[in-house]
Amino acid sequence: MENEEKMMSGEESLRIITEMINKTKVNIQQGSFHLLFWGWLIIACSLGEYFLVNFAHYALHYYVWFLVIPGGIVSMTYGIVNGRKAVVHTYADRLYMWVWMGFLFSFFVLFAIHSKNLDTVSPYIMLLVGFATFISGFIIKFKPLIIGAFCFWIIAVIISFVNPSIGMLGMPVAMLTGYLIPGYMLKNKVSHDKV
Repeated sequence: MENEEKMMSGEESLRIITEMINKTKVNIQQGSFHLLFWGWLIIACSLGEYFLVNFAHYALHYYVWFLVIPGGIVSMTYGIVNGRKAVVHTYADRLYMWVWMGFLFSFFVLFAIHSKNLDTVSPYIMLLVGFATFISGFIIKFKPLIIGAFCFWIIAVIISFVNPSIGMLGMPVAMLTGYLIPGYMLKNKVSHDKV
């Protein structure tokens, strides 16, 4: 009987430790979806605008960015649906969500302030994205995301000093290095951790 009690208390201790560890983790599967989804969407919009400006000479080239509106709906729907499926909402999950909500609010304020000169807004957007990505990398303890944030910041500086037609290619490069590469690495890490 004593051995069973010791065995049960050992198993119980292990269960409690496991629960405590899991309560500090963030749902990184959702993070990888958002990185990949937004990475590809923004690359498509950026390259679309680049080609409309430089090859089609289309005056309303910025209309391609209206694709982010349905993109935001898809992203929010995915987050809400998967958030409801989660058994436990950790502090890290909430912190991760509020970092990106803060980014979204800052994004709208930036557009309100900069609405008369949207041609030069890209470096500021990359600055904000880099900050949110940097904090997210620390929350989920994932170095490639932190490095991706530095890529956003470096490219933001570079495109501030180059010809605007070349600078338009900075956003796709930033999304590739800051979102897609870390996003696929994160997705592979999630898949590997499940095995």
